[in-house]
Amino acid sequence: MGFQRHAAAGSCDISGYPKPARPGLVLRDARAYTENRRSTGRFYAPGREERGMNGRELPEGEGKMAKKLGFGFMRLPLLKEEDPASIDYPALETLVDAFLARGFTYFDTAPTYHAGHSEEALRRVLVERYPRGAFTLASKMPPWRLEGPEHPARLFAGQLERCGVEYFDYYLAHSINREHYAQAKEYGVFEFIAQKKREGKILRAGLSFHDTPEFLDQVLTEHPELDFVQLQINYLDWNSPAVQARRCYEIARAHAKPIFVMEPCKGGRLAKLPTEAQALLNTRAPGTPAAGWAFRFAAGLEGVEMVLSGMNTLEQVLENTAVLKAPVPLEKEEQALLEQAARLLRQSELVACTGCGYCAEGCPAGIPIPQVLELYNQALPAGAPTAGQAAAYAALPGAKAAQCVGCKKCETVCPQRLPVAARMRQTAALFGQTGA
Repeated sequence: MGFQRHAAAGSCDISGYPKPARPGLVLRDARAYTENRRSTGRFYAPGREERGMNGRELPEGEGKMAKKLGFGFMRLPLLKEEDPASIDYPALETLVDAFLARGFTYFDTAPTYHAGHSEEALRRVLVERYPRGAFTLASKMPPWRLEGPEHPARLFAGQLERCGVEYFDYYLAHSINREHYAQAKEYGVFEFIAQKKREGKILRAGLSFHDTPEFLDQVLTEHPELDFVQLQINYLDWNSPAVQARRCYEIARAHAKPIFVMEPCKGGRLAKLPTEAQALLNTRAPGTPAAGWAFRFAAGLEGVEMVLSGMNTLEQVLENTAVLKAPVPLEKEEQALLEQAARLLRQSELVACTGCGYCAEGCPAGIPIPQVLELYNQALPAGAPTAGQAAAYAALPGAKAAQCVGCKKCETVCPQRLPVAARMRQTAALFGQTGA
């Protein structure tokens, strides 16, 4: 598919912010860049030191590793907050242009994001506007969406078409836990991915993971062919008994797998801290954005090659690219401050929902669970909702918290291991609902 270069692309006139010193990407020889990626499994990004997947120095001409920030197409700007399909395309184009203009190239999508519209959105704002050699692309195969052994091929072909590409630079078995792993084995997902890698349709194969470190060890032992693993890592979950981010990280390192990080800001929770936690961090670096601390924590871990961020405002793109253009490792005193901040956050009673939406997909009552929990978090500190919060809750589409049937299907797919059913009862009580 050809591309049409947007007039604003590269120059990135972004609402009063200074234009990049080096506008746009180096786009000449895009065909050569693409062929280099397909033959070597590496990719080009201007201005980045030459290192391979394992961090080794590359011989001259073998390509360059991208900067560490990846643009996740999971939380895109919307025209209607309650409608995940109502993507604000002009706003998204501005974000993509700014991201690329600052020298970042990695984009991450999946067929489940934004009610199935994320891959199409990526094609419209990226693939149709930039040559293939200007970016690297990751997508995923969700085992729980498969209906038979022939389905992976159909789903994969549809993804290539929706994204408008002939191959994926990175491709992952999506959200692997015990249940999804069993489904992946039943339908031959790992064998299929390996075959597509041999065909050149996938350059690097991996998995995203949400389960225990012991199970991660089992999966990586059974599948040594995987090139990388994507883990939820942030300073709040580092020592969490539910997520066990540190132990999962250690298992991945023991298997010598490059690590890609998801949820570095835990769905935005670490980007907007409670007053006490933010004040604590300000004692070290006043005025530093909270998200900057979270990105430095994740990017500074040995073996981490990519940190994903779901960005939906220009401010987020500019802040995040500024931090990860040349990330500064945390000093011991700063690590200690983050441990204290994490303790403060854990003491709160707020729900650590990241808004991924996996719970809502299979809810038999049709409750928009992430939106309900967001309003619960907003109303809880005061002990009762404001008039605006009550109105927002009443206007939510679908059923309300009181209609929860307690089946706990949501809890089996929640990456955060949240007691969703109990929180639904608490939300209903907080907003004065009955079970009628």
